[in-house]
Amino acid sequence: MTDHALRLLRQDRRLAELAAHPFDFDLDRAAHGHVEEVRLASGGPLETVAGDDTGGTYFVCADGSVLYADSEGAAGIIGSGVDEALELVIGLPGWRDCTHLSPDDGEEEVLACVARTEDEIREHHHGIDEERAELRAALGFPERSPVELVGRLRAALLRTEPDFVLLDADEGCAYERLGPAGPPLWEPVLAAGRADLARLREGDPTAWREVAEDPVRRRITLRAAQFDRAEGDPELLRHLLRHETRSSMTDELRLAAVLVGLRGDTGDLPLLHEVRETDFDTACGLGGVPEPGASADELRQWARELDESMFGTDPADEPVSTWTDLARDQGMTDLARVTLIRELDDIVMDQSRLRRPDAPHTLATALLSGLARDFEELGDLPQALRAQRLYAALQETGWDRASARHTLARLEREAGRLPQAADSLAAVRDALATSGDDSLHHWRRVNLGRFIAEEHYRLTLALADAGRSEEARALLTAADAVLGELSDNAAKGVRELAERTAARVREAD
Repeated sequence: MTDHALRLLRQDRRLAELAAHPFDFDLDRAAHGHVEEVRLASGGPLETVAGDDTGGTYFVCADGSVLYADSEGAAGIIGSGVDEALELVIGLPGWRDCTHLSPDDGEEEVLACVARTEDEIREHHHGIDEERAELRAALGFPERSPVELVGRLRAALLRTEPDFVLLDADEGCAYERLGPAGPPLWEPVLAAGRADLARLREGDPTAWREVAEDPVRRRITLRAAQFDRAEGDPELLRHLLRHETRSSMTDELRLAAVLVGLRGDTGDLPLLHEVRETDFDTACGLGGVPEPGASADELRQWARELDESMFGTDPADEPVSTWTDLARDQGMTDLARVTLIRELDDIVMDQSRLRRPDAPHTLATALLSGLARDFEELGDLPQALRAQRLYAALQETGWDRASARHTLARLEREAGRLPQAADSLAAVRDALATSGDDSLHHWRRVNLGRFIAEEHYRLTLALADAGRSEEARALLTAADAVLGELSDNAAKGVRELAERTAARVREAD
């Protein structure tokens, strides 16, 4: 996008001063930076170009889009380029009071809101109209109606997610939306599935083959059928159910069985039992299927109970993980990441509730553990660490504390945070020594002990490779002590790693 107007401001001090006051786009404030260190969740670059007198900052992103961040923790795209953003701040000097508006509100409401804001500005700055005309003319901007500018602002704000979500660089939490939220995650996730479902219903033979043989398309199409149930779907549902057995026991396989069973056609019982016998996991997952000879009512009741407890007809009722998993599988990585970051932010904000004795502790910790895994699969180690730290802090038994801190140490090592990883392993050893319960009674004979020893040696290698010889020697001593406590069977797979690590430490010395 063009930055013609920005070049003019930088070349002409009079224009720069007009932009700064009364339009609050101050180039001089760029040198001061934002109120805190920030970064984009996508990892893209940011250039600070201006600030305002409230502590807000204007950034330019890699594609030229202008991201505004206020000092209170909200941010949003306000233009596709600096010129478009400048048109907005000059044409709507009170634009921050207009972020809730939409052209759909009607011209009268938009104009009334803009008029109230500008009247307040005129109380302190009487020459704003003349200065706006001068600045517009100098920068080559046309005069646009407030309604058009509000429409542009709303369209820009809706582009913020997922590519331009701003994070606090230290904490990793996301800035709030400056304007309206976009569509719920399930809408873009289901779009391709809805299109495929329509093709299947039309009897397109190519679609019947391609959708059935593609695991991702098959899953998304089944989810589309979950929320768009039609009388004429039984045959396509049977077709998808047969092919979903290739993926073993998935939620979508159970969903397909439920959608078939809801028809109450007892002729489907042989198919359901054939599917159930695919493998052990599927047999367990579909263990309640009525036996052959059951009535239509029994089949419907089985399917209805599963449907009500696990599925339903409202996509908003599905767990967020359903949509983030499907988004990731379709390559919508940034969309999945941003949704998960906001999910984690909600938990972090509610830590006090999680720590109450009556809190739904198991549910909360399970959610955090899942978030840590999801972020790791997305390759976002900083967010995985955020989730794992909180998860580890909430563990109560010795086993859970040791296991959670072990995972935290691994993530810290993989993220290059070696001293922090060493501290986490020290906490693991403390948990092993002072568990306070009998949950760790067998740790020396099981995989947990082996995993802990292995992580000690892997971190020792990393420290040696980083030139931190003294820390490597200290951790090697601790690693050998852990290994010495393991049973012969548990230690069997660790000894080669231990020898290699000791040799590397000697070499580093």
